[in-house]
Amino acid sequence: MLKTARYKAFVDYFSTHQPNPVTELHYNSPFELLVAVILSAQCTDKRINQITPALFERFPTPESLAASTPEEVYNYIKSVSYPNNKAKHLVGMAKILVSEFNSVVPQGIEDLQKMPGVGRKTANVISSVVYQEPAIAVDTHVFRVSNRLGLANKAKTPLATEMQLMKYLPKELLGVAHHWLILHGRYICVARTPKCEICPLTNFCKYFEQTNPEAILRKKELLKATKIRNREAFDQLREISNIIDKIT
Repeated sequence: MLKTARYKAFVDYFSTHQPNPVTELHYNSPFELLVAVILSAQCTDKRINQITPALFERFPTPESLAASTPEEVYNYIKSVSYPNNKAKHLVGMAKILVSEFNSVVPQGIEDLQKMPGVGRKTANVISSVVYQEPAIAVDTHVFRVSNRLGLANKAKTPLATEMQLMKYLPKELLGVAHHWLILHGRYICVARTPKCEICPLTNFCKYFEQTNPEAILRKKELLKATKIRNREAFDQLREISNIIDKIT
């Protein structure tokens, strides 16, 4: 299947069955989303949603978080992955947000990445979700699913995956496509044992084609049938050509 056909099948399916996906992180402001996304690195959204209510109650504004210490923040986030580093990142992020951006979460990718704990993935999430910019964040789910489906061919890095997705997806769909890929990777196309038996995308999934014996056999049969039809068509054309040669 051609790459453009895979993209069309991907967009057609999710546009029909999941037209308005949203992040599973709970937040009420751009500041809260930024905090939640920083915390979500290598951690589940479910866990983040469990600890952020108390965190946001204690630190409702960038100013309150900037005035705190990593040690205090740690007490609120100690159940997430890498809590020591994330506590330092959150306080450092808040200080820069207050001092350089007047407590307003910036829109630009470069400005966002000036803050501790904000890499390209997090910056793309904020830019896309908060400001509806044409950006797509590539986390482990997006990276895995994009490559398995064949949307990103031989992409070795998240950036390479991002570039291919941005090239082939319509700009207005980049934000929702991010959620489509994340949710599919979280609940069906899981890392260790993808649930191909219930996946609705196997008809255009490159991973399924390569790993499912029946799919491989059907593909070989299809190619064989195509070759036979092409050969029959060629023989017919040659026969017609010979007839024309005889009567001219």
